Amino acid sequence: MKINNNISAVITNKQLLGTESNLAASMERLSSGLKLNHASDNPSGMAISSKMRAQIRGLDQASRNSSDGNSVLQTVDGALSEVTDMIQRMRELAVQAANGTNSVAEQKSCQLEIASLRDEVDRVSQTTEFNTKSLLDGSLDARVYPDSANVNNVSRIAVSDSVPEGTYTFEVTDAATRAEYNLGISENDFVGKNGTISINGSVVEITDTMTATEIYQAIRDGAEYGECDIVKEADGTISVKSITYGAHSSVALLQNFKDGDVLPGVPNAGTDETAVKKVVSVGDDAKVTLGAGLGNNATVSYDGNRIDITNTDGFRMSMLLKDGFTGEISLDVTEIGIMDLQIGANEGQTMQLRIPATDVESLYLDDINVATINGAKKAMERLDDALTTINAIRSQIGAYENRLDYTVNSLDETEENMTAALSRIEDVDMAEEMVEYTKNNVLEQAGTSALAQANSLPELALQILGSR
Repeated sequence: MKINNNISAVITNKQLLGTESNLAASMERLSSGLKLNHASDNPSGMAISSKMRAQIRGLDQASRNSSDGNSVLQTVDGALSEVTDMIQRMRELAVQAANGTNSVAEQKSCQLEIASLRDEVDRVSQTTEFNTKSLLDGSLDARVYPDSANVNNVSRIAVSDSVPEGTYTFEVTDAATRAEYNLGISENDFVGKNGTISINGSVVEITDTMTATEIYQAIRDGAEYGECDIVKEADGTISVKSITYGAHSSVALLQNFKDGDVLPGVPNAGTDETAVKKVVSVGDDAKVTLGAGLGNNATVSYDGNRIDITNTDGFRMSMLLKDGFTGEISLDVTEIGIMDLQIGANEGQTMQLRIPATDVESLYLDDINVATINGAKKAMERLDDALTTINAIRSQIGAYENRLDYTVNSLDETEENMTAALSRIEDVDMAEEMVEYTKNNVLEQAGTSALAQANSLPELALQILGSR
């Protein structure tokens, strides 16, 4: 029997210390609800759970990002709804102005309201914002940069979503022209005459009591109503030029003066009822030759200085050329300006939103004028095109919204599944851990009792000593 080293007590104490350690760990798991409280608990599990937690938090934020993006799109759609209503009202006014029962003064009244509505369309385009970020001024559309030599030769550049980033070139071989005709005479040649001159159907009545200045004013006002300008040439003669450029522009002149020829080279009609056709002049559209980047299947349509280049898969580029310009143009289509929504937990998981400008220039509504002889008909055509453009934008916005709705649902579902997987790694099974805790608690009590018994063993030596 040994008393310096109580081996029984040492063994019992060792077991008791292990039981206490297990009991403390069990209590920590029960109090925290986690079975991974330290890296040493499960090193590989800790690494996996940490990465999964980053993914889960990223997915949660991506879901909020997607919802914010949807709010942006709803703001845009609401604004475009108002723009649509205003364009519909302008078209209604154009239909009203086209009616032959209206006087010029009534047409001008319609034009006043149209001008006011155009100002409001511009205001909506410039001031619609989300979190101070402008939405409809074109700042969220792909930026297109012409080469430095042609910055001022091309404007109103618009590209569809199907136009990829890259460089595109074309050459303007022929500039658009206006219809024009020089009358060959000045206002003084009309003095003392009685009759009419018609400019694109706008009848100018001239009497022998009018002065040269009054005659010039009458021709000027009549030309304006006939969608033309008049220009005083260096030799004093009057030229009539269509306001617009292209094959749709024209200058049609007719005269009826019963007391002799006025316009040179035109025989007198001879009667008050017969007007003599002087000339019909038409303009020409610009012409371009397509170059690099546009492909062999691309086609071009023209409307004066405006050109539209289309190709397969929704590819479309449109722009307005400077009056009289010819030469080569290079356009650099970039992804600068496009709104990127971070809709995933990792880098590169983004969604791009492109929202074109919707001001009156971009919609080609800045020059519609129903207070001219054919202005109402032309305005209806332009307004129909503008409605088509707005409807296409709203359709794209709706498609974006639907996609984001599905994105939010997918992110939330993925987050739920990853949270369940994380729970299997990190979370403690409370029932199982409670069984372990109870076992260790009983072992601790038993160990304490056994240690007390082991510590009393050396007292047996006293009995041996006492027996001597």
